[in-house]
Amino acid sequence: MNLNIDWSFFTWELFSNFVLKGLYFSLMLTAIATLGGIVLGTVLALMRLSGRKWLVVPATIYVNGMRSIPLVMVILWFFLLVPLIIGRPIGAEVSAMVTFIAFEAAYFSEIVRAGIQSIPRGQVFAGQALGMTYGQNMRLVILPQAFRNMLPVLLTQTIILFQDTSLVYAIGAYDMLKGFEIAGKNFGRPIEAYLAAALVYFIICYALSWAVKRLHKKIAIIR
Repeated sequence: MNLNIDWSFFTWELFSNFVLKGLYFSLMLTAIATLGGIVLGTVLALMRLSGRKWLVVPATIYVNGMRSIPLVMVILWFFLLVPLIIGRPIGAEVSAMVTFIAFEAAYFSEIVRAGIQSIPRGQVFAGQALGMTYGQNMRLVILPQAFRNMLPVLLTQTIILFQDTSLVYAIGAYDMLKGFEIAGKNFGRPIEAYLAAALVYFIICYALSWAVKRLHKKIAIIR
């Protein structure tokens, strides 16, 4: 069986015309979902650690529920059902951003919760001894240390998030994979296009993973 692989079609012009736009959206979606997910995830983590049942129960249901559903299903549900509820379309890009923030928040929440719980209780008692409120203690003492400890894990989850952005293909959003697919169809080289997409994903994720390992070693030295 001769696949007749030909890489000559893959040029910078092709990359800039078809792939660059998708790569920009994939990176933007990753950045927005990471920031939004960490903010919402931190709120959820604090709710679960508050000890107040009326905060713990809904946060637990949300986190466990989201973590039990495949991301592609959440993307499709939001994209198809929300327009029916509000009576107008919201677009694939906006739908993807909202969905990713809501979904990733559940995973970032568990990372933040573990990070907070990793801080020795003596730090909490020290803040209380200084007369700090719960909010001040969390903001000034606990969270800064917790975020430093969990930074490598947060970045690892961000890499996974970047890989998952390819799932927006299901709702027609123009991400990097979509750019490669269109280029492959236009030039009649779908196999080469998908192989090139896999290679680009690998290079980006491997480089980021290497950077995270380096950061983890530096944090370990600081400790």
